[in-house]
Amino acid sequence: MELDGIVAKMAQKVKQNLKTIVLPETEDVRVLKAASIILKEEIANIILIGDENEIKTLCEKENIDMPFSKVKIINNLTSSKKEEYANLLYELRKNKGMTLENAHEVIKDKVYFATLMVKANDADGLVSGAIHSTSNTLRPALQVIKAAEGIKNVSSFFLMETPKKQFGDDGVMLFSDCGLIEFPTIEQLVDITIESAQSYRLLTGEEPRVALLSYSTKGSAKNEAIDKLVEVLKILKEKNVDFDVDGEFQLDAAIIPEVAKLKAPDSKVAGRANVLIFPNLEAGNIGYKMAQRFGDTLALGPVTQGLKKPVNDLSRGSSVDDIVGTIIVTCMQAK
Repeated sequence: MELDGIVAKMAQKVKQNLKTIVLPETEDVRVLKAASIILKEEIANIILIGDENEIKTLCEKENIDMPFSKVKIINNLTSSKKEEYANLLYELRKNKGMTLENAHEVIKDKVYFATLMVKANDADGLVSGAIHSTSNTLRPALQVIKAAEGIKNVSSFFLMETPKKQFGDDGVMLFSDCGLIEFPTIEQLVDITIESAQSYRLLTGEEPRVALLSYSTKGSAKNEAIDKLVEVLKILKEKNVDFDVDGEFQLDAAIIPEVAKLKAPDSKVAGRANVLIFPNLEAGNIGYKMAQRFGDTLALGPVTQGLKKPVNDLSRGSSVDDIVGTIIVTCMQAK
């Protein structure tokens, strides 16, 4: 696999300080192929959760050239860490009714075991979701890893790269929230905006220019949904955030300079936005898929933001390249 664009740039950065990423879905051929690529390219250290013989048999059957001398394989059912992780889960969840006996049963689930591995600092991040639902991946993370300090609302984004280099920064943009919060409140939109700006800066090294999207530009229409975005912008300005943010904008006003000159001539963001904040999950999900399918745009995600440590959820339709990209993003997020 040849990495290019923003993924290649991130890969070069994470190679300088290798992180350890745990992959619990070792039944999936795509995950094993992605792990093999990551290890051969020396992008990260990889831990595979599962039975070693079964993993080796599947790799042989599918002609996956896994560099077994570089990979660590841990069977969650026989691991020497079982007791430690069960006790850790019990302490974290006992106020919610968790018993020690329950905890021992729960860690038989590979995703929970892998999440506890991250919590215990035995891995830097986790990538799952190729064969699990979003809830199966993120519920353990929210229960065990929890939100970062100062963050009330964990959200998600897609890192987008279009061949049309005039958009964003050399074609790179961030869309949020397209995968997690269905009907965000004002408070949630504020958190989504702040987290997304931080994510863009972290992953690209560029300064975020954030647009709050709507079907209206600067009061061209009036209703409660637009009033909501006006309030979000007011709160962000009061917080004195360290990035440029403006809205509400229609999409064309946010990203096309000629339209911005007509509709929002005094805005620092209009026509130049590289981070797009959608008003709800429905709009965000439709928006990223249209860009991906109609515009031949790379859509990497959904990437989770706002957790203390990175846990990222794959689409069940993910390609091997998608998984490789998500592992690289997870390394970028890991501290």
